Amino acid sequence: MKLFRVYSLFFFFSFTLLMAKVEVGLDRVFLGGAHSSIQGKRIGLLTNHTAVDRNGVTAIDRFLARKDCKLVALFAPEHGLYGQQHASEKIKDSKKGEVPIHSLYGANRRPTDAQLKGIDVVVIDIQDIGVRSYTYASSLFYMMEEAVKRNIEVVVLDRPNPINGLTVDGPMLHPKWRSFIGYINVPYIHGMTLGELAEFFNAEYKVAAKLTVIPMRGWKRGMDFKETGMQWIPTSPNIPESDTPLFYATTGLLGELRLCNIGVGYTLPFKLIGAPWMNAEQLSRHLNSQGLSGVRFAPLYFKPFSGSMAQLDCQGVLIQVIDKKTYKPFAVQGVLIGAIKSLYPQKFKEVMSHIGKSEKDLFCKAVGSEEPLQFLKEEKLVGWQIAEFQRAERELFLEKRKNYLRPEYAEDYRPNL
Repeated sequence: MKLFRVYSLFFFFSFTLLMAKVEVGLDRVFLGGAHSSIQGKRIGLLTNHTAVDRNGVTAIDRFLARKDCKLVALFAPEHGLYGQQHASEKIKDSKKGEVPIHSLYGANRRPTDAQLKGIDVVVIDIQDIGVRSYTYASSLFYMMEEAVKRNIEVVVLDRPNPINGLTVDGPMLHPKWRSFIGYINVPYIHGMTLGELAEFFNAEYKVAAKLTVIPMRGWKRGMDFKETGMQWIPTSPNIPESDTPLFYATTGLLGELRLCNIGVGYTLPFKLIGAPWMNAEQLSRHLNSQGLSGVRFAPLYFKPFSGSMAQLDCQGVLIQVIDKKTYKPFAVQGVLIGAIKSLYPQKFKEVMSHIGKSEKDLFCKAVGSEEPLQFLKEEKLVGWQIAEFQRAERELFLEKRKNYLRPEYAEDYRPNL
């Protein structure tokens, strides 16, 4: 009987793991032959190294191998086709064999007439990270707008939101701060897939593209990336692990302000905060006393290899997420900023006084509003003000968002058989 139970448990967990395996849009568009949306078409592919199927074959190789459609152009976003370029590094056009690679982070960020000439369908397959300020989504939106002008169809091959499809946190985007690093009015952490964002953009902004989204099979909103059964490919040099997007959403704006080191230039990008003038024990005690849900702060001593505060002995905290379902990244970021201002007011004032207009504008574009910056300048206790900022606006968004959440991604979805 005991042996039977052991075998039963083994087969149960093996079956569960198999069932958890997610098929992304790339798997499904070629399932049993090419999807009707691309058959016989000349294809322009907006993609990079993150677009692989469940067997590790890239979208580029998948399309190059097809005989019933023709790949005629590649479009590469920020960080390049292979993801090796650093943030803000300009990228030149190139070629892969006979197929031109058009950079959308070089001479232009929108595809041109010449680059789109002769294309019937633009296919977009790229791994996003679930945070509004990451530019891959903006490249998608720009491509949709340009495709409509030329009567080109758009197909989005969907992929998981690596944070999950439930967490929504942070402020909305004010039109004044609309830019390439924040193009549509969704919260800083939106809890949507790239396919869902494409449908939201198409309808809410009246783009009217002829849009097809090829959904995933097996992905549910509550999943983080590790639960998908997929292998993570770093989306850019400082997003090396599948949980890094969650931490990017937690400390990325701190990095824009240059208040402290956030692990970039060290082995833990976005997963810590620290500086030579911080006290690790004091800061961790203060943060752990704030009652933040789903997180713990451990004292940390480290020395960055490069970048901000390179080769300096730093103290700070390691951010340990213990419950991803209740953790609110932007709220934590607000409390982190507030803690720095409360505990180290002179250093805070000194650092803020050296921030120029370009840094301030970049911060406002990333956060989507200038009000948090005003809190930092004028208010004494800023942490919870930033954390709670625009709660009512988020609630309104959540109602609108329901119209664009794919039913097959719901935890309780049962397909019609």
